[in-house]
Amino acid sequence: MRKILISADMEGATGVTWPADVLPGTEQWQRCRHMFTSDVNAAVAGFLDGGADQVLINEAHWTMRNLLLEQLDERAQLLTGRHKELSMVEGVQHGDVDGVAFVGYHTGAGTEGVLAHTYLANSITGVWVNGEPASEGRLNALVVAEYGVPVVLVTGDDRTGVDARSYAPRARTVAVKDYVSRYAAVCRPPARTAADIRAAAQQAAELAVRHEPVQAGPFTVELEFDAWHLVGAATVVPGVEQTGERRVAYTLPTMYAALRAFKAVTTLVSQAVEEQYG
Repeated sequence: MRKILISADMEGATGVTWPADVLPGTEQWQRCRHMFTSDVNAAVAGFLDGGADQVLINEAHWTMRNLLLEQLDERAQLLTGRHKELSMVEGVQHGDVDGVAFVGYHTGAGTEGVLAHTYLANSITGVWVNGEPASEGRLNALVVAEYGVPVVLVTGDDRTGVDARSYAPRARTVAVKDYVSRYAAVCRPPARTAADIRAAAQQAAELAVRHEPVQAGPFTVELEFDAWHLVGAATVVPGVEQTGERRVAYTLPTMYAALRAFKAVTTLVSQAVEEQYG
């Protein structure tokens, strides 16, 4: 039995170019949910074409309740909702996943890319792990490696594919749009992106082979914020220390622990942001 976990984010989905496209409750979000679901369905079909036996989709965007279950490929299963142990890659820790796909991903905070960010839509201007710039893709790839699971497919804008090659060089990549600015892109129609994603997923299925868990720690995670007061919010978390005017850092032995600390830091920071002034 070969099982694929799809971590499904929305900023990198077909047609998505600006905040209203991904903010739950807006008219544009309702429209883009269909294209997001189309991207995921294409990945499911491709993996099954390529010989996978099971596909579990983990919702990874915002409220983690965005995909349209009633339109989902009936051969897949959907893990939806928030407050999960491993957040965007929940499900990889149970020992039965052979490969992970990042569908609808994007580049990291402070870099070029459509809706580029890392966890928080704003406030964070940069994230580094052991000195390397870290997108959500890199953070999650480091986590799944500790469970011996490879990243086999990444979809998003063209800059996301470039980023993916730095943390998952063997993974297949699909660009559903080309970056113009943080809020603009040259987009391909859903029919075309679905065909591209399905073909890439079929090829990626053969890469879904578990390997020995990678223990590459310790991991030093550094975050930079756009305002000084957010440093104070972040350093409430034990072990997080100020390292610069708007920077904090912490070190933990595993990426599992580092990711959970990252969630704690970003949760506190998000609560310290005021409307308009940040």
